[in-house]
Amino acid sequence: MKTPQESLLVKLLLVTLVPAITIILVIWLAIDKQAAGYFMALMKKYEISPTEIHQMFLSSIHFSLIWASLVALVLSFVLSFLLIRRVLKPLSQMTTITDQVADGNFSTRVDITTRDEVGRLGISFNHMADSLARIEQLRRNMVADVAHELRTPLTNLRGYLEALNDGVLEPSPKTLGILEEETMRLVKLVENLQRLARADAARYYLDLEIISIAKEIDYLLTLYRTTLHSKDISLTTSFPAAADTVKVDRDKFLQAVSNLLDNCLKYTPQNGRIDISSRRTSGAVEISICNTGPEISADDLPFIFERFFRTDRSRSRDGGGAGIGLAITRELIEAHGGRVFADSSNGRTCISLHLPR
Repeated sequence: MKTPQESLLVKLLLVTLVPAITIILVIWLAIDKQAAGYFMALMKKYEISPTEIHQMFLSSIHFSLIWASLVALVLSFVLSFLLIRRVLKPLSQMTTITDQVADGNFSTRVDITTRDEVGRLGISFNHMADSLARIEQLRRNMVADVAHELRTPLTNLRGYLEALNDGVLEPSPKTLGILEEETMRLVKLVENLQRLARADAARYYLDLEIISIAKEIDYLLTLYRTTLHSKDISLTTSFPAAADTVKVDRDKFLQAVSNLLDNCLKYTPQNGRIDISSRRTSGAVEISICNTGPEISADDLPFIFERFFRTDRSRSRDGGGAGIGLAITRELIEAHGGRVFADSSNGRTCISLHLPR
C-alpha cells in the first residue's frame, strides 16, 4: 500500500507528464499537417514526383519524433522525479515526525531547505512541535508540582494523626492548630485548582459591563491597607479619565487584579514601592501594576504565567503559593480578548493587562 507521500509523488509526476505528452501530440499533428503541406508544395514547384519521397519524409519525421519523444519523456520523468522528491522531502519527514510525536517523542524536527510554501509549512510544523514539547514538559511539571503540594500537608497530617493515635502526642490546642493549618493548605490548593478550571471556561460565561478602573482598584486596595502599612510600602495610583473605563466582567476583573496585588505584596520588600496606573493605547486600555523587589530573570520571564511555574528566587514553595495565581490572571484576561505582559528590570517588576475598550 502506498504511503501518502508516494501517492502524492505519483500524482505530481502525472501532472508533469500529461502536459508533456499533450505537447508531443500537438507537435506531431502540426508536422503532419503543416510541414507535410510545405513539403508537397516544394515538390510541386520543382516538378518532382512527391508520392514516394513524401512517404519517406513522413516516415523519417515520425521515426525521429518517436525517439525524441521517448527521450524527452524519460528525461522529463527522471528530472521531475528527482525534483519532486526533493520538494516532498519535508512532507515525508513531517509524516515520520508526526508518528514520533504521537508516540511521545518531541525531539525530532523537520530539516528546512527552502523558503517556499513547503518550507514555510516545515517552519510552522517545527514551531508546533516546539510548542507541544513545551506543553508536555509543563504538564509533567504540573503533575509533579501538584503531587508535591499535596504530599507535604498530607504527610504532615498523617504523621500527627499517627502520633495522636499511638499516644505519642496529646490532642492539645497547638497540635489541633497545626492539623487545621495543614488542612487549610489542602483546601486552598483545591480551591486554586477550581479557580483555574473556572478561569479556563471564563470566556463562555462573561457578564460584561462598563466599570471604573479607579473605583474598582481602590475597592481592592482597601482590603490590603493593613499589609501595606505593616511593610511600610508606599503606593501610588494614576488613572487618567481617558483610561478609566473598560468593558469587562467585574467579578473576573477583580479576581485577576487581586491575584496581581497578592503577588506584589508577597514579593515587595519592607519599605518597597507599588505603582498602579492605566493608560489608553490603540483600541485598548493598559493597566500596569509594578513593584520593587527581586527581578525575574529573562529566561524565566516568558513562563511566569504558566501553571505551577516558579522561579528559583521568587517562586519557591517556601515563599507561599502554588504558582497558580498568574496563570488564573492570564486565563481571565485572555477570556476578555486581552493580553498579559511582564517586564522585570532595574529592580522593578511590572505586570501589564491589555483590555479591549
